[in-house]
Amino acid sequence: MDQIVGHVGIDTSKDNLVCTFVKRLSDKASWRGTFSNDDSGFLQVLEKTPSDVAFVIEPTGNYSLGFVKYATAVGRPVLMAPPRKAKSFLQSVQSRAKTDKIDSCGLALFAQSRELKPYPLKSATVQEVDELLSARKGLTNAITSLGQQSKALPHASSLLEPALASIKAQLKLIDKQIAKASKTESELWDVISHLRKVHGIGPVVAPAVATRLVSKRFETPAQFVAYIGLDVGVAQSGKHKGQLGITKQGDAELRRLLYVAAQATLRTKSSPFKEQYKTLRASGRKHKEAITIMARKLAKLCWSIAKNRTDFDPDRIFTRPPRTMSGVAEQDTFGQPDRSEPFTDKCDTSEVEVSVKDRKDEVNP
Repeated sequence: MDQIVGHVGIDTSKDNLVCTFVKRLSDKASWRGTFSNDDSGFLQVLEKTPSDVAFVIEPTGNYSLGFVKYATAVGRPVLMAPPRKAKSFLQSVQSRAKTDKIDSCGLALFAQSRELKPYPLKSATVQEVDELLSARKGLTNAITSLGQQSKALPHASSLLEPALASIKAQLKLIDKQIAKASKTESELWDVISHLRKVHGIGPVVAPAVATRLVSKRFETPAQFVAYIGLDVGVAQSGKHKGQLGITKQGDAELRRLLYVAAQATLRTKSSPFKEQYKTLRASGRKHKEAITIMARKLAKLCWSIAKNRTDFDPDRIFTRPPRTMSGVAEQDTFGQPDRSEPFTDKCDTSEVEVSVKDRKDEVNP
């Protein structure tokens, strides 16, 4: 990014883009402006901004996606500001006031404080599958909620039952659409097909994991584990060294689904994870800790399968990878033992509570 002479921070909303240009090595705004969040506004921003300036924007769904696609299509650099880190930075530099203009300036300064990666764009198929999965989550939540109300309100159950039946019918249609859409992109379908062979990975978890792996292109399994927040946080100060449980700084929905898959492995025949669970429990791990450790192992396994396009082999799950002539283990985490840091009693898995409906869906015979 040596050729970049400055950054334009963009705070997005449904109707507007609030932009602030800050030159490199400066903390003062060179110009500010508010533009409409549509093609005409996008063009005005590009015309006002020199080509050697990078745009910095937080991922806010469709509100930010329009400008990102427009700018990327004409070869302009767009950087993504990770929301949680950007929020912490903005809180550290802002005054008591919080406005869109202040936020946009803060995003430009945030980009100058560290190296940011280009904003990743999903293919049309991956975007469609992700949206269908989000819609499916909403339907399953509605089924769970209405089911509980139907039991708690017996006088209203006859009125709720038709609504439940209708939502369940829509859920089946979405599942068919997810499978149909996934098949239209060969790479995505290839990854899904490989993942479906893993114990516990069913028709919902497989496409959810595959879309992230295909679109994000994680270089190492540790990056994928950190992305979904299953990595272990560490606190160290002076002589004190402790662990904080999982960080939960990532994709909460994917973390939940992998937790579901880890639970499902215990109910499938010939699952190699059953012995791991017994070993973890025998060593004193609590149930949630053991399941979370298994979920992290599943995440690494999924990364390896997608990266190397290897078939699932239960016999290799907990064996060391073969060594090369130099004596160094090959870069293949498929069969590598999980050497993650041990969990403490502070392990918090509150964000991975699951519904009965999801548990049933993810059992892979």
